[in-house]
Amino acid sequence: MEILIKNGRVLDPATETDQPADVLIQDGKIAKIGTKLVAEADKVIDAAGCFVMPGFIDLHVHLRDPGFEHKETVETGAKAAARGGFTTILAMPNTKPAVDNGDVVRYVLNKAGDVALVNVLQAGAITKGQRGEALSEIEDMVEAGISALSEDGKSVMNTQLYREAMMLAVKYDMPILAHCEDANLVHGGVMNEDENAKRLGMPGITNSVEDVIIARDIILAKETGAKLHLCHCSTKDSVELVAKAKECGIPVTAEVCPHHFTLTSAEIEADDANYKMNPPLRTRADVDALIQGLSEGTMDVISTDHAPHSKEEKNCSMKKAPFGIVGLETAAALTMTELVDKGHLTPLQMAEKMSYRPAQILGLDRGTLKIGRPADLVVFDPEAEYRIDAEWFQSKGRNTPFHGKQVKGRVKTTILGGRIVYDWDAERKNYD
Repeated sequence: MEILIKNGRVLDPATETDQPADVLIQDGKIAKIGTKLVAEADKVIDAAGCFVMPGFIDLHVHLRDPGFEHKETVETGAKAAARGGFTTILAMPNTKPAVDNGDVVRYVLNKAGDVALVNVLQAGAITKGQRGEALSEIEDMVEAGISALSEDGKSVMNTQLYREAMMLAVKYDMPILAHCEDANLVHGGVMNEDENAKRLGMPGITNSVEDVIIARDIILAKETGAKLHLCHCSTKDSVELVAKAKECGIPVTAEVCPHHFTLTSAEIEADDANYKMNPPLRTRADVDALIQGLSEGTMDVISTDHAPHSKEEKNCSMKKAPFGIVGLETAAALTMTELVDKGHLTPLQMAEKMSYRPAQILGLDRGTLKIGRPADLVVFDPEAEYRIDAEWFQSKGRNTPFHGKQVKGRVKTTILGGRIVYDWDAERKNYD
């Protein structure tokens, strides 16, 4: 299909483009960008008032498949991603069985190929069964097509074993994605350790749970040369540690999730498991530091940590419920509402942190609108105002603290390889 996108504001961090322009897509590639393009296209999209950006890339998604299909499947997760403007997602390995060998990698990638809604990449578990005792079949997973190594959901507490994994990551030229959590410091915590946790009678999680492992992992990255990516950073000190590491030339990148730059622990008014995530919501000082880190470029990426659970699993006390919230279908709107609309990020920086930098970290030829590159795009209306309605999510998960929140910014069209995989105008008929 030949598609002509007209009258949009084209944003491409790779070329520092921020200008009104039309985009022509031919044979699944970006063919032309310019003003007043004329073509006999099969489809013309009027993007007046909208951003036209590279498709979003999420480095941190839990598809729950295989093993937890009651929470999410590759298909429902891909539908949620397309609706959220994502054209590439990286699936975490904490499934059942864990993604610790080539067969499970092939299962996920083959299933994603059948769905064909977004590019699904897979991270391989660092240890067998994510038990932290022995390394996974890393070479086998590399041959099967993993894009990164991660023990997400926990940290590898055996430092020597983790160091060996980092050296293998260097050998195979892929990043290590680190969930930074010192298991010996958690003590059953379910939310940030502060006065609000005491008021609610909830065991707390200190900042040191995260910061200790961040410091350890940075030291190991310095020693091994591994490309370290720090997942879902939530503390003020995490920003400072990343800044110091970059000053020293250590190959470290870091991500922040929308819930961590939007909410504070003080906003948890009652025992509501939709506010239970790991790491937890932190203090205003932490949130301000994360926002500043994103604004100044210390923090590289906005990722979702999309973590769906069933209603039954979340319909209980925070003390018993699993950690995690969904995020694929709210991330762009929250970024627009909380960061761009408030002047913390420019629209071009939004595209950089949600498209270009994630692509660079994974070594992808995407995240840009350069001529000849795959036509993975999102048309995004920054002025659309509405309330988030979790009941309309494509994800199986409805576990979000943002249900009913007033936001700005809506994905209108998602294009993958020159194919329209999501269209708001078609979906809105269900609303009407």
